Amino acid sequence: MRIFDPHIHMTSRTTDDYQAMHDAGVRAVVEPSFWLGQPRTSPASFIDYFDSLLGWEPFRAAQYGIAHHCALALNPKEAGDPRCVPVLDELPRYLDKDGVVAVGEIGYDSMTPAEDHALAVQLQLAADHELPALVHTPHRDKLAGLRRTLDAVRESALPADRVLLDHLNETTVQEAKDAGCWLGFSVYPDTKMDAARMVDVLTEYGPEKVLVNSAADWGRSDPLKTREVADLMLVSGFTEDDVDLVLWRNPVAFYGLGGRLVLDVPGAGTGATHEGNSILRGGS
Repeated sequence: MRIFDPHIHMTSRTTDDYQAMHDAGVRAVVEPSFWLGQPRTSPASFIDYFDSLLGWEPFRAAQYGIAHHCALALNPKEAGDPRCVPVLDELPRYLDKDGVVAVGEIGYDSMTPAEDHALAVQLQLAADHELPALVHTPHRDKLAGLRRTLDAVRESALPADRVLLDHLNETTVQEAKDAGCWLGFSVYPDTKMDAARMVDVLTEYGPEKVLVNSAADWGRSDPLKTREVADLMLVSGFTEDDVDLVLWRNPVAFYGLGGRLVLDVPGAGTGATHEGNSILRGGS
């Protein structure tokens, strides 16, 4: 079984997680930029973070046979902080870099005018750079947030079929599907979706244009939730081809829209070091 986790925050995970993910079948990930648990105080914090997602994290992933790509953006939670907003001016030079396969996470947290502005600017950046966009739908007032998001997409230059609407649930999937967007679902231990609910959604709506992710981060989350969904799909009567569509081919198709997705893992298994530091755990 091959698995592509299309939304996971590996910055917050350990090398043991990388090993467990590889053992479970994960061979590719996309890491969208997000907040770090406390407010950033300047655009310089984003620059260092973006550089890490483009250099250090792909190196870590490659040591465990996992292809790592990223999506870059001013995330919704910090879009209203005037200390952070100037990073929008820095994004264009980063969106031209290899390894950046989307603009994201963008979208809404509290649905403020400042978030409207950041979303509109970044949807335009995605169109200008011919990249797809990963859009975070808010955890509160989810249906209202989805509708406000869809309005923003319709007003933008980015076609709906280049937008992945993430953190969907049973209340939002139909309208997201009707809009022609890709459908993203985050599976968590306690919150968001769980594996059984995810399989129910797949049973009702089908596997086309559906992406399942773990969105694993600093909080209570599990980078192996993608494998749990895959196993439950098989137990519930889905075919191996269905599983491969949802857990591999769909994320490859979506992130391939920008033309930068490379699934070969450079340096995997070579014992390569980063500035003399292998960071390997266990054997070497």
